[in-house]
Amino acid sequence: MPRNRLMDALAGLAAAAVALGVAELLAALAGAASLVVSVSNVVVDRTPGPVVKWGIDLLGTNDKPFLLTTVTAVSLLLGFVLGPAAGRRPVVGQVAFAVFGLAGVLAGASDPLTGYGAAFWIAVPAALVGWLTLRALLDLATPEASASSAVMPGRGVAGRRKFLALAGTATGGAVVAAVGGQMFGSRVDVEAERASVALPEIGGSAPPQNVGLMVEGLPPYITPNEDFYRIDTAFVVPRVDASGWRLKVHGMVDTPYTLTFADLAEMATLEECVTLSCVSNEVGGDLVGTAIWIGVPLATILDRAGVQPGATQIVGRSVDGFTVGFPTAVAVDGRASMVAIGMNGTPLPAEHGFPARLVIPGLYGYVSATKWLSEIELTRLEDFDAYWIPRGWSKEAPIKTQSRIDVPRGNNVNAGRIPIAGVAWGGIRDISKVEVRVTPIEDDREANPEWLPARLSDALSDSSWRQWVVEWDARPGTYNVEVRATDGEGVTQTSEEARPDPDGATGWHMRRVTVREAGA
Repeated sequence: MPRNRLMDALAGLAAAAVALGVAELLAALAGAASLVVSVSNVVVDRTPGPVVKWGIDLLGTNDKPFLLTTVTAVSLLLGFVLGPAAGRRPVVGQVAFAVFGLAGVLAGASDPLTGYGAAFWIAVPAALVGWLTLRALLDLATPEASASSAVMPGRGVAGRRKFLALAGTATGGAVVAAVGGQMFGSRVDVEAERASVALPEIGGSAPPQNVGLMVEGLPPYITPNEDFYRIDTAFVVPRVDASGWRLKVHGMVDTPYTLTFADLAEMATLEECVTLSCVSNEVGGDLVGTAIWIGVPLATILDRAGVQPGATQIVGRSVDGFTVGFPTAVAVDGRASMVAIGMNGTPLPAEHGFPARLVIPGLYGYVSATKWLSEIELTRLEDFDAYWIPRGWSKEAPIKTQSRIDVPRGNNVNAGRIPIAGVAWGGIRDISKVEVRVTPIEDDREANPEWLPARLSDALSDSSWRQWVVEWDARPGTYNVEVRATDGEGVTQTSEEARPDPDGATGWHMRRVTVREAGA
């Protein structure tokens, strides 16, 4: 009798699910990264830079969940396709799961959070269990008894109900294993670790609570930790045990050494308000935030190591293998470059780099802001390109002067005196002036010479943004509202529009606002 292709396909799907579920559970037991995450990292690493940029532009912060879902879905789809082929020729199933195991070992071996040994003991057993599940289900799906039924009583004569029961049980078990793996994989209680950390008091003052302009709808001057943007390459937030964590300082130095978290806490002498910005931030975007950081001056760490002549680049490495690279000069030129351990009066949240990260004022994060820091290496600029450089982003990445309109929140307002407000930042150059231009849509913006000066908030440092506000007598009509900022060096941001790649977006933020008659 011919085989039932649908039952064979379901057998392959269930077997693939079992292999993935077992791999998730074993990875959690080994304290390693999920193989799905490791494979996703390989996909990103092997994808051409322009394609990666396109994916970021298309998906934004949903790019990582999308890729993880895609890798999982493709694996299950391959299992669905594999089933009928293995039903006709059993050797196909053996080869397919052998390839699954090999691919898992290679992907895991390339992941710093897994390594070859753990990858082997995760991928090989998962592949074996998947193959055994496939074989058992295909036997049950056989329409008539096989010659080997004497070896396995009942083999090939079970009914459809028995097949579906086993397939459902296997799939359900796979889901339980995967979920259990995800839960067990979080056994490092970062919140408990954070609660046990006592940050040093620097300057004896808590972070200010009421700094900035009091304008309804305007984001606070200090961005709360839970609202601070998160952009990084980690598919899953690393959960680092601070007691066993070490920071290695090496490379072109006289005295390589390592630091514990307790060492950093004892050495911390720097508290600075710094605005961080992602290079992917579009004009008017929200991938920017300001926090008060506590940490150890990077210059202090380098002084202890003894930087050798010619060491022109500092490389930061994360526990998950991500790298940044920036000029050594920015560690000693007076800006508040640091290895940070605190954010807004609390230990770093897990998603922002606990137990330690780099904070380098004035540079975009992709060349400087290493979270979950594990290594600081001194090298030459020409000897090493960090993670994003081969993918088409610039090696030099100073933050560009930008401004953003946050108020009014909507595009429709009532006539009368209303505030136009927002934020502006200029890396380490501070902001000296912000101006707003309001032009009826029927008029030529370029022909409108009237720029309204904004009132600026104070700034807690030259590395932090300023809030600004203009009081506007709004009359009925529709207007284009634009903003531009001038930094502390007297340079006004350019109106020329440019994409974020390769070194940051440019242009003036503009909003279209319709003013209605009061009470309309």
